[in-house]
Amino acid sequence: MDQDVSSSWVQSKLLSGNPFIGSEFFDLYIRTFVRTLLAYDPDKPDKEPGILGRVSAYYGCVEAQGRGSLHCHMLIWLEGGLNPNEIRDRLLNGQDAEFTQRLVRYLDDTIATHIPLRSENSRLQSDKPHPCHLRHVRRQPSETDLSYNTRLLADLSQLVSKTQFHIHSHTCYKYWKGGSAPKTCRFELDQSNSRENTTVDTTTGELTLRQLNGLVNPYNPTILSALRCNMDIKFIGSGTSAKAILYYITDYITKSQLKAHIAFGALDVAIKKIGVYKREESTIAERGKQLLNKCAYAMLSHQELSAQQVASFLMDYGDYYTSHRFKPLQWIHFEKFIDDQYHSNECY
Repeated sequence: MDQDVSSSWVQSKLLSGNPFIGSEFFDLYIRTFVRTLLAYDPDKPDKEPGILGRVSAYYGCVEAQGRGSLHCHMLIWLEGGLNPNEIRDRLLNGQDAEFTQRLVRYLDDTIATHIPLRSENSRLQSDKPHPCHLRHVRRQPSETDLSYNTRLLADLSQLVSKTQFHIHSHTCYKYWKGGSAPKTCRFELDQSNSRENTTVDTTTGELTLRQLNGLVNPYNPTILSALRCNMDIKFIGSGTSAKAILYYITDYITKSQLKAHIAFGALDVAIKKIGVYKREESTIAERGKQLLNKCAYAMLSHQELSAQQVASFLMDYGDYYTSHRFKPLQWIHFEKFIDDQYHSNECY
């Protein structure tokens, strides 16, 4: 493909009428992200770390949007990463000043919260079309470092302005109760939230990251330039935040694609089909099994799958990406085994 061809061509393929092409490009994007940006390669332990550090594992769940296009929610484990409690303990009372300084430098270098300034006369491929529809800036043959960095910075400025800059809408205030209650953005994005420096409270171990522009979603410049889409990168620095993010990720990975009103409609149809209970025809236990089977079949028959999802399965791409292999666990059998070994009335 010619270097001047924009990524809008790729996006058109992802959303094209051919789901096999769309799923193939999506799979290529994910694997390229893991190989190039994360630099994960278990066969090459001496390979240089990726943009976030040395990755020890990853797991991503594939989901389809309303139009059927695929996207991935991925959790990444970094080698040598400390848990929130260990980080807090090392920040408390300034016991480890060197560690605190290194942590602040790493976070300030990894997470950006400003719109990069570019010279007024700098023009590039993203000045007219939306920058997300274009490929990332590439160095031209014999181009100087100054020229390349100028174009790269101008492109990043456009990307941040179009994808990371927050504009308040009615969804920001969906939980506002009205009246005298303060009307604040639920995403905690406001110009008044700007902070010039990252600060550490040594009495509580709480770390507050700098926010150079209160309306900019935090981002990583390298990932944003490469993937060219909105992102929101956060540092999890407390046990409470870690629990919240684990709940959020687990809920997102396991959530059903079936809409609530469709599910209730399917259940209603299943209950009507099974008819009125007749004691002489079946026992309560048999009746319960029949009801469960009918409900399960009704919900599965109403499950919506996009063409891209079907094509992805047929091409053996599956619905998840992982660095490790797992064996399925039959939870009912496992639970029975544990109960037989260590029975506890508290669990029942």
